[in-house]
Amino acid sequence: MAGDITLALRTVQSGLLASQSALNTVANNISNVNTPAYSRKIVNLETRVIAGTGAGVQISDITRQVDEGLLRSMRRESSTLQGFDSQISIYDRLQDLFGAPADNNSFAHITQDFATAAEMLVVSPNRFIEQSNLVRWAQQLTESLHAMTATIQELRLQADIAIGEHTDRINKLIVRIGDLNDSLIANSTTGRDVSDFRDQRDAVVDELASLIDIRYFTRSDGDVVVYTTNGRTLVDKIPGVLSHDVASTTAETMSHAGGQIDGLYIGDKIAGNDLTNSIRGGKLKGLIEARDQVLPKLQSELDHFAAMIRDTVNQVHNRGVPFPGLQSMTGTRTFVEPASQTIKLDPTSAVDDVTIALFNSTGDQSAVTTLNTIMVAAGFANYGAWKINDVASTLQSWLQANGAATATVAVNALGKFAINLSQPSLGLAFRDQTASANGSTHQDAEIGFDANFDGTVDATVYGFSNFFGLNDFFTDNLADNIHESDVITGTFSSGAATLVFRDSNAQIGASLIVPAGTSLQGIADLINNNYTKLTAAVVPDGAGNRLRIAHANGSSFTITQSAGSLLGTLGMHVSDIRTASALAVRDDIVLTPSLISRGTVQWNPDLGAAGLYYTSLGDDSAALMLAQALNTNVAFKTAGHLGALTTSFSGYATQVLAENSNRADNNASDAELSKLLFDSLKTKSDNVRGVNLDEEMSSLLLFQQSYAAAARVVSVIQRMFDALNAIIP
Repeated sequence: MAGDITLALRTVQSGLLASQSALNTVANNISNVNTPAYSRKIVNLETRVIAGTGAGVQISDITRQVDEGLLRSMRRESSTLQGFDSQISIYDRLQDLFGAPADNNSFAHITQDFATAAEMLVVSPNRFIEQSNLVRWAQQLTESLHAMTATIQELRLQADIAIGEHTDRINKLIVRIGDLNDSLIANSTTGRDVSDFRDQRDAVVDELASLIDIRYFTRSDGDVVVYTTNGRTLVDKIPGVLSHDVASTTAETMSHAGGQIDGLYIGDKIAGNDLTNSIRGGKLKGLIEARDQVLPKLQSELDHFAAMIRDTVNQVHNRGVPFPGLQSMTGTRTFVEPASQTIKLDPTSAVDDVTIALFNSTGDQSAVTTLNTIMVAAGFANYGAWKINDVASTLQSWLQANGAATATVAVNALGKFAINLSQPSLGLAFRDQTASANGSTHQDAEIGFDANFDGTVDATVYGFSNFFGLNDFFTDNLADNIHESDVITGTFSSGAATLVFRDSNAQIGASLIVPAGTSLQGIADLINNNYTKLTAAVVPDGAGNRLRIAHANGSSFTITQSAGSLLGTLGMHVSDIRTASALAVRDDIVLTPSLISRGTVQWNPDLGAAGLYYTSLGDDSAALMLAQALNTNVAFKTAGHLGALTTSFSGYATQVLAENSNRADNNASDAELSKLLFDSLKTKSDNVRGVNLDEEMSSLLLFQQSYAAAARVVSVIQRMFDALNAIIP
């Protein structure tokens, strides 16, 4: 009988221990009711069997009440949400900076005010206040472009810094998950409860999912393996290590595609390990997209706008002249080899000509000739081709022979065509005409430029003064050291071509043979593999890409083709990039607004014996052309988020603001929708894994009663032992 009583005692003891452990679990659940990522623990009991006979109760395991499917969905939505959310502050900064189109200080409003100032100059071309007002609004416009560019680049730098910080955090999370994996496996093999380790690991995985898109699975031993959406391992037996060198600064010319901004690597820093373009979610995705797509495309729009308004205003300004003419002119076009590069006058029809006139202080003609006349008289070919240096020396000789004895005309050390009369009593002006005869119709002359002096016109520009940039209103002082294509969408396949690159030190390497069927990246690779002075990259813009070629030393260079039509197909041109940050009103115009071209060289057939040219203080013809140009629709190419548009400058500025505003609204809406979905999934998941106090109190009473009953049995058995001891003599 004693054996049976002992067995009964051990059986009831198992009940006490089981109830005690269960009560401890319930207490732990209640204590963690407000702990994030804590999941309700459930005690699973089973009958203890010894030698085929029931011997009480034991805890089989303690499980978590978790819906893994909901957790996966919640983490995926968390990645999506954080991608949108990480861009909200960036768009807010841009909105504050750009303003709404109707705001008085908005980019669009300032552009319109500049156009309005040009209209007011037409009314009173000789009044200082109107001249100063035009300069003031032009400066407001350039300063606005500078400020927007500075903010865009600052935001790109902040995004890159944040990418570096998140990369470091991801590495710490990877290590933490690995440590929890080890702890979980070590404890589970000894039969210990590991549910709290799983909770801790879930919390870390939740945070990891908010930073980068992840997928994961759990092995039979409880070990979790985490990898990115594109299959790169983050957590396994050998964990992945992410690295990213944060940029110290950012600029318009810097991009991840071009190699100036470091990639996000897993493992060794080789191209195959760069995850940058494969990140699909999390804060990293939003920040990378902002740094490499959203902000650079906005910058592209501003640069294109700046280049278009520069070229349009300068072309008109070069047609005109301030009263009575100019004492000095320094061009903005850079000539890398002026002793060899040539121009042709009207290569299409050989009829255009350029009137060269000197005027006295009252605007009366002092001397006049035409460009073709003096070049032919000096022994050069009719209408060219003429070397740039020969044009300079011939023009200098004519000026010196016609009242400006110490005048100089030459290409300076910076490669710019420079004229200095050194005669205060005279003013110089150019007038493009449809013929050489005096008084012929005023119209931009066609200038054909042979950049590599192979006898083929490589570029056509309209306006003699405009070609050299002798009387530009806007300047940027940028070297022609970056060339790029238009935005190329879809799959590109080149025709066969031969490209020639030249800088001030003559041809750069051998001519580049481009086989038919070469892709944009293939062309970039050919350039990078064949030239040390040049770097090429395919950079994203718009809905496609641009081929961008830069001189490694920052020197100006030219690109021409001796065979094929590749340059025309690509739309290769001196890059607009950096123009928004560099654009400025010409220094001497800022100091002396009367140097604005308000009028043009006029012809009066009634003056003198057969007519004379003159300039007039009250002439508004150039001012009128400027006002019309600023309000006329212009054909803008695809740049950034904007497709090809034909609109006015203020219209394009409005489109830039509207597009940015729409994207900000769309991102905010996407974030709001994603948050609603995430919150819904989180609520459902929390309802499953969260602690319900009512349920816990019910369990508490149940296990309390079980414990009390077992204790009562122990008391009964104790009395039985006492009775047994009493009958033993």
